[in-house]
Amino acid sequence: MREYLDLVERVLSKGTLKHNRTGIDTISTFSEHMKIDLSEGFPLLTTKRMNFKSLLHEVLWYLSGEDHIRNLRKHTKIWDAWADENGNLDTAYGRYWRRFPSAQRNPKTGQYEVKEVDQITEVIRLLSTNPNSRRMVVSAWEPGNAFSSKLPPCHFSFVFNVQGNRLNCHLTQRSGDIALGIPFNIAAYSLLTQAIAQTTGFEVGYFSHTVVDAHIYVNHIDGLKEQLKRQPKPLPKLSIAKKPLDELRFEDFELIGYACDEPIRFEVAV
Repeated sequence: MREYLDLVERVLSKGTLKHNRTGIDTISTFSEHMKIDLSEGFPLLTTKRMNFKSLLHEVLWYLSGEDHIRNLRKHTKIWDAWADENGNLDTAYGRYWRRFPSAQRNPKTGQYEVKEVDQITEVIRLLSTNPNSRRMVVSAWEPGNAFSSKLPPCHFSFVFNVQGNRLNCHLTQRSGDIALGIPFNIAAYSLLTQAIAQTTGFEVGYFSHTVVDAHIYVNHIDGLKEQLKRQPKPLPKLSIAKKPLDELRFEDFELIGYACDEPIRFEVAV
């Protein structure tokens, strides 16, 4: 996928050295952007092997709305480092996607009451009733949580937009680990876009991605330079069973024709 490799090259050539909370310096640039045509294939990196099964389990976990990792942990330990000893995750994307706490004033008492909003359901409703709406926004950023969380949401907001019969998605990310996180983010939100498009009767359009602080950890540089030497292969296809979004299960997804190079190991900065 050329768009990703171009991003790697830009940050390596133009980035500035920054210190951060992990103790491992990064090379960082401001406000990087990619736009990927999903009709050309499913954007799973081919210049290194990606763990699609782990990615799929994570997306389905988000859609479940769970805020603990005990079910996710059966399939991948990707969130273990940030959960507490009981498996609870103070910033669980799915919780905010499906149960965002909204404070609303009771007109009789004048007091605020918290109502949970299922943002994914609202997006599907709008796509079915008013697809030209410009209000199909999903947020995972709740300030009270974010300012106290061990790891506030990185990919914190995404917006759906219909052009013709194609569903597009734009993801905004405050912070992006280019070696490890960004490839998963691209594939995860492209998968979500395809699943929602299929549920609502649209074709896939573009996945657009803005990363505010796009960074490469210095201990990832050699691995990324190795990846830049590799030639991208044709993208695979993703087949999804024709079911409502909330009825989709792991076995309803099939990755077709995924040819890739060998994996490259990158250490996670916690």
